Amino acid sequence: MDSGSELKVAVLGLGYIGLPTAAVIARTGAMVLGIDVHQSVVDTINAGKVHIEEVDLDGLVSGVIARGTLRASAQIEPSDVFVIAVPTPFGENHAPNIGYVLQAATTVATVLKVGDTVILESTSPVGTTDKVAELLARLRPDLKVPGHCIGTADLAIAYCPERVLPGRILVELIENDRVVGGITPRCARKALQFYRRFVRGACVTTSAKAAEMTKLTENAFRDVNIAFANELSIVADGMNIDIWEVIRLANRHPRVNILSPGPGVGGHCIAVDPWFLVAADREHTPLIRTAREVNDGKVDYTVDRAEALIAVLPNAPVACLGLAFKANIDDFRESPALHVAQELAARHGARIKIVEPYATELPDALVTTGAQLVDIDNAIETCPIMIVLVDHDVFRSVPLAERADKLVYDTRGIWPDQPARLPATTSLRLIR
Repeated sequence: MDSGSELKVAVLGLGYIGLPTAAVIARTGAMVLGIDVHQSVVDTINAGKVHIEEVDLDGLVSGVIARGTLRASAQIEPSDVFVIAVPTPFGENHAPNIGYVLQAATTVATVLKVGDTVILESTSPVGTTDKVAELLARLRPDLKVPGHCIGTADLAIAYCPERVLPGRILVELIENDRVVGGITPRCARKALQFYRRFVRGACVTTSAKAAEMTKLTENAFRDVNIAFANELSIVADGMNIDIWEVIRLANRHPRVNILSPGPGVGGHCIAVDPWFLVAADREHTPLIRTAREVNDGKVDYTVDRAEALIAVLPNAPVACLGLAFKANIDDFRESPALHVAQELAARHGARIKIVEPYATELPDALVTTGAQLVDIDNAIETCPIMIVLVDHDVFRSVPLAERADKLVYDTRGIWPDQPARLPATTSLRLIR
């Protein structure tokens, strides 16, 4: 691998991980080609702009485009390193779909040469990197592919998942430790050399399968812990106890750290990856499967509780605060807030006012219901009912004086001072 500034890198998939990764690599002086199947994404990036919301990403992309170290295309070109960062969704019965990965690998195969490195970053079921190697060996019989040849291989194939938090992606791509798993130890070492160009955190080498399972384990761990918090919140509601106070007090124990409940779990990682482990061994993953069912079920529970509140004032406008899967980002993938808002809008139409500061327009599924996108000031002025679904900073900043007279269902616990007030004609208990 060329360690100089002339290193050529192709990043396949310019989404929430691929574009920041491509830009960070381009900042090192490598010549980076970003590949995406959507021409609009290609055109936007080549104009020095971005199509996703991420802190400081617009300035970084603008800079590396201007310097000529990053450009985007819909067509693959010969490179030294190929980074695959395409989606890995699940299909029917939560079965993992690695079709995009294999399609990307097929594209890469057309331009591979001796000495190239292929790295899969997409979160994938255990064994996916081996399938990539098998595919490349079949498509390029002229090359010695690791795991499918005798002697020294012509290529290096590895798996290295990201560990980043939306809103901090550019920082964490550099600072976080990385697990680099190779088809062979030689593959892992070669991929390690590449990541040392831009990663300050520790880079630990292992096998591809161990690296794949590590990524799934990290997200399954978080999903199980959130499920515990979500289940507790339902139990506490039935007992008319403030779950936020309970968690705050329990976490004073030196060995207890309960996470925060919410309307469910969203995002492309935590809401998806545990199913990959379940699909691989359903018999021995009852805890992981149950956690997924608890977190998915919290969405329906949230809708039911919101419905009970909405029924108190049958004709009043209702503000749903937030659509993103977490605070202060514009990512709606697998968002429980979006699912709740869609269900409520389907039932109540124009009564539902959506407040999402990171959206300029509503998703199509909401537009057809008659729901309207409004800002927080409009919601405060016109909506006596407010349902907090995302803990955006702008929502946290609303003082008690502006919401004291509202009926509030706070699924995120951002307004602990909110009075639990209801008309005297009802005995409905609110969750705060």
